[in-house]
Amino acid sequence: MQTVNIHEAKTHLSRLVEEVSKGSEILIAKSGKPMAKLSGIKAAKPRRKPGFLKGKIRIAEDFDAPLPGDLLDAFEGKA
Repeated sequence: MQTVNIHEAKTHLSRLVEEVSKGSEILIAKSGKPMAKLSGIKAAKPRRKPGFLKGKIRIAEDFDAPLPGDLLDAFEGKA
């Protein structure tokens, strides 16, 4: 964790924010005594919208119909 004094933090705030956005943390000190911690924030996950693919996906009518015997035997290792 990098430590910088207040004057340096004010002077180089943009650079420090860039470093923090890449995952590092920075302590800001006054007269060598840590006073604050600069750290990044986690990006919010986008909210899911149920049904956004409605009308774009088609499932066949026989999707869950039983498999033919020979194919079922092959899946079960009987063939």
